Amino acid sequence: MLQAIVFDFDGVIANSEPLHFQAFRDVLAIERVAMTESDYYSRYLGYDDVGVFRTVATDRGLGWTAERVAQFVARKAARLEQLEAEGALLFPGAEAAVRAAANAVPIAVASGALKPEILRVLDRVGLTRLFTAIVSAEDTPSSKPAPDPYLLAVRRLSEARGFAIPASDCVAIEDSRWGLESARAAGLRTVGVATSYGAAELRQCADLVIPGMDAFTLKDLQGLC
Repeated sequence: MLQAIVFDFDGVIANSEPLHFQAFRDVLAIERVAMTESDYYSRYLGYDDVGVFRTVATDRGLGWTAERVAQFVARKAARLEQLEAEGALLFPGAEAAVRAAANAVPIAVASGALKPEILRVLDRVGLTRLFTAIVSAEDTPSSKPAPDPYLLAVRRLSEARGFAIPASDCVAIEDSRWGLESARAAGLRTVGVATSYGAAELRQCADLVIPGMDAFTLKDLQGLC
């Protein structure tokens, strides 16, 4: 039976991937490094912030130190906050989906975003208190597609409930193949949301694909378990 739901954040709850792209692009432009929208979605979207800058450095043959990467991450976070202040962030149906899920089972976030970024958005719309656990980029040694974020989310959900929740009784909601691979490696059932990538690509890794969060139903998730 369905015992918990774990949401990715960017691309599932928050329509923030375009803002992340703009923030990365602006920070890299200062270093005279170009990043196109196609680059971001095809190559870098699945990484956390540190992973993006490290991978850009590898791809371009740049000798950025860990200290420089940390500086870029801080600049990108500040730029993202500026961009977020300009408008609404949630996908249509996302708030209703989160509230419906929280009324049924414990819910969590497993994300490669920084915790302050996640909390800033959730606090703004009054959703933070609904989540039993929030796993962010700072919480695990390896990010998606490694299973670490989802393994930690299930562990924290189990601790909150006072008993071990089987990963196979949990459903992950993801928008990318990296996230879906992470969730499947951790043993969760998977739902792909076709907000960042096409349904055909997501079907390679997802047990179920929906067009958007406004198509989210608990009945579909219960059927997966």
